[in-house]
Amino acid sequence: MLNVILCGAPGSGKGTQSDLLVKNYGLKHLSTGDLLRSEIKSGSSLGKQIESLIAEGNLVPDHTMIHLIEHFLDNLEKDCPGIIFDGYPRTVDQAEALTLMLTRHKMSAVMLDLYVEEDEVIKRLLERGKVSGRADDNYETIKQRLKIFHEVTKPVCYYYLTRHNYFAINGNNSVENTYAQIDTILQLVQK
Repeated sequence: MLNVILCGAPGSGKGTQSDLLVKNYGLKHLSTGDLLRSEIKSGSSLGKQIESLIAEGNLVPDHTMIHLIEHFLDNLEKDCPGIIFDGYPRTVDQAEALTLMLTRHKMSAVMLDLYVEEDEVIKRLLERGKVSGRADDNYETIKQRLKIFHEVTKPVCYYYLTRHNYFAINGNNSVENTYAQIDTILQLVQK
């Protein structure tokens, strides 16, 4: 089973590259952002708490995310060729929890870290905000999300680097060039 953790700043192209991986590898796309937006849309009290956190550019607590991921893994189809973890784990605690969850399910994962320069990320997110209307794609919230990414999520990359399953991807290039880098790495990993 090929399990891929896509890491990168907001706007680095995780969703776009996930779509290509689903198309070309048949992997199941687990977007924590989609899970959270679905919970918000449900109108539940948890959804309202999540909405408030996201609107301020903050992360959802680890215990909530771990619970959502564990539920997803427990209900995974037996013939699934692999999973793309898009936007998870975002903290070292989540990374440790994911390692334990995957081990219990007799799985492992590789991390692909999409690096995009900050000016480009801001430009991409502001453009996305114009099209999508997402409340979290405004300049102040983007800056807060990037600050949290560098302080909280970037250490997750080191966690995977020390376990020898980390690969850096230059995401400043075209979608096609970025995907070609990913494809090359995954071809090698599967051998």
